[in-house]
Amino acid sequence: MDGGGAMEADPFHNAKEDEHMDAQTFKAGKMKMIQPDSLKDPKLDKLKEQVLLGWINESLKAEHIVVQSVEEDLYDGLVLHHLLARFAGVHLTLEEMALTASAQIRKLEAVLEELDKRLEQQDTKWEVSLIHKKDLLATLHLLVAMVTRFQPEVELPSNVKVQVVVLEVSRTGIQSDVQTEVLTEDRGDNAQEVSDTTDDPMEQLMEMETMLNFVNKTMAGVGLQVSDLDQQFSDGVILLLLIGQLEGFFIPLSDFRLTPDSHEHRLHNVSLALSLLADLGLQVSAVQAQDVVSQDVAGTLKVLYALFRKHGG
Repeated sequence: MDGGGAMEADPFHNAKEDEHMDAQTFKAGKMKMIQPDSLKDPKLDKLKEQVLLGWINESLKAEHIVVQSVEEDLYDGLVLHHLLARFAGVHLTLEEMALTASAQIRKLEAVLEELDKRLEQQDTKWEVSLIHKKDLLATLHLLVAMVTRFQPEVELPSNVKVQVVVLEVSRTGIQSDVQTEVLTEDRGDNAQEVSDTTDDPMEQLMEMETMLNFVNKTMAGVGLQVSDLDQQFSDGVILLLLIGQLEGFFIPLSDFRLTPDSHEHRLHNVSLALSLLADLGLQVSAVQAQDVVSQDVAGTLKVLYALFRKHGG
């Protein structure tokens, strides 16, 4: 083979092409990344791992969809599509499982277009490419907007902020800047919030007194009187009756144990109550049925507070 006429390949050709492609990925010339220290913030962790993740899983429990990570599990559009259908009643004609990147992007485009119409954000902080790339900041902004729009009664941690590095690409190079980005608004003193596990005995007693008054006022019409929140609610019976009384519906006696005589019966009753609250759109973050059954004061207060916010606040 005669190689005399062959041209030697430019060893820098591919590198130049890659540089061009990398620059093209920054459509707006900017990229944001959460600083590592901010990722360790307990308030961010609570927002991400407890509230938003819990909200998604409670919302889609009837469809047997379980999300393990808000960062990793929303990129293909499947979960967002189901949330759109659940809260906005929009059922798009899309393939359920988008397996290729192009199919996932098409699905995200359709879903986000419908979501954006309903979220009515003047300055959206997410876009298809960012969600598909599993960008945590954009995904959090989207989920917070969805919760605020579709279920404003869900308690988001107040004043969650993150430090972000903003990289700006230009022909002269890359410039960086550190900025503060707000994920949730500061509620200030206007919102009453039951603490996760308050260490102040007086504060906890005041919270219990408020809930006791609320419960007894509600149940007075059926002749029930409560004096011990954690103990009397641990079998789920009064909790179920309270939900029925407040929401105006009757829970068939065949659905629960009116006189539970075992741990399994009590667990069944409380699980039913939490499921009803979720169906009513009252999310109780980080509370399991076992917490109430085991007479955990903080868990019981959170459950009652969800009802109090809607009916007694």
